[in-house]
Amino acid sequence: MDSRARAAVAPAYLFACLVLGGSAQGIWQIMLLQLAGLAIIGWAAWGNGDTPVAPPARQLLWFAALAIFVVLLQLVPLPSGIWAHLGPRGQIARDFTALGMQVPAEPLSVAPAEGLTALLGIIPPLALFCAMVRLKAYRPRWLAVALIAGTVAGIALGALQAASSSAARSPWYIYDQTNLGRAVGFFANANHMGTLLVVTIPFLAAVIASAKSRSMQRYSAVVAVSAGLGIVVLVGLALNGSLAGYGLTLPALAASALIILPLASRLRLWVVGLAVLLVVGAITALETTPIGASKIGEHSTTSVQSRGDILATTSRAIGDFMPFGSGLGSFQSVYPLYERPEQVTVTFVVHAHNDYAELILELGIAGIILILLFLAWWGAAVWRVWRTAEASPFARAAAIASAAILIHSLVDFPLRTEAIAAVLGMCLALLADSRAAPPKEEKALRRGRHREIR
Repeated sequence: MDSRARAAVAPAYLFACLVLGGSAQGIWQIMLLQLAGLAIIGWAAWGNGDTPVAPPARQLLWFAALAIFVVLLQLVPLPSGIWAHLGPRGQIARDFTALGMQVPAEPLSVAPAEGLTALLGIIPPLALFCAMVRLKAYRPRWLAVALIAGTVAGIALGALQAASSSAARSPWYIYDQTNLGRAVGFFANANHMGTLLVVTIPFLAAVIASAKSRSMQRYSAVVAVSAGLGIVVLVGLALNGSLAGYGLTLPALAASALIILPLASRLRLWVVGLAVLLVVGAITALETTPIGASKIGEHSTTSVQSRGDILATTSRAIGDFMPFGSGLGSFQSVYPLYERPEQVTVTFVVHAHNDYAELILELGIAGIILILLFLAWWGAAVWRVWRTAEASPFARAAAIASAAILIHSLVDFPLRTEAIAAVLGMCLALLADSRAAPPKEEKALRRGRHREIR
């Protein structure tokens, strides 16, 4: 395959995920992304990579394989004499008996079909990761352009949504269940669009930093264009109205300054401290603000509105389903069993608004181990990126962007969308190869161009 066409695979797939993967409501769009992702994974598995997979990338692939194995184990049917004695499953067995039916063999998961559906959601981020670490089918700058292009397209669509005279009748909203009146772009949830806007900021800074070695005229043009796009992103945040977006924007801006500031600058330590304080403040404000609130400081009266109540209810379910978990994708089946009747409203809870708690409920002790392994890997990768002077600015942008996604996951569920999951997959691949050196073909092309100029 031509080197340029090969290098466009990961950026093109990322852009497709941003446009088509904004909500689980888009069944056909997600199916197309998953089929394309399976093709990329197959290519990576049986094709010949240009270079061996780096050790950090290999480690993360093993973690992914372990996670898939855990989920598949939850789907294996167990004899009734075993599963009926595992926590709340005993009530299900008693229901069979009350109906005069023989207790059948059942898997650990109380919602096996949903578990399979949730497992398929790993395909897009895994495909993007494999395309980058195995096939080297990308260039860092092209990935940044694809991310920025997807974000700007989402902002343009969001502006049309926000400008509609009647949100309920607006043709610009893609999904039926969405935050009407808000600029959600290609998403259904305004907070998830807010996440995309935030993670774009460090990549704009990386584009500026990567242009420093070029001529002053070209560097100035890159700075001017990036600054203009940054203003567009800030306008998008204002139209979007996501409190999570507002809360994470300031830490992202502070951290992104580290990409541009010289390594010897004394301001770097102050910027790090400021970013940490802003993150703590943002998480505290979001945790104490009800879901769907239009301003920080509002109070909630129902379990649907309060993140604290949702987390407390989820924690009770976690205690009952330990140590094996209720099964991946089973949250919506399990959560209503633990809600207090006096706080139930016509609106139902679809996720825990804390992805870590939801995974622990669904996967049990295995979920805790997988989360800790992943965070240890991520922390080591981020540390390596910021300690190494030769690290690519795009790898450092990936560190900031992935941190924003992981922090937002404490109070929401952005990774339940294929779009944000794909962005995280891209970030992890950049972290796995922190230098993110251009392919050999690109280096040869640059040397050729220099010879022609001479």
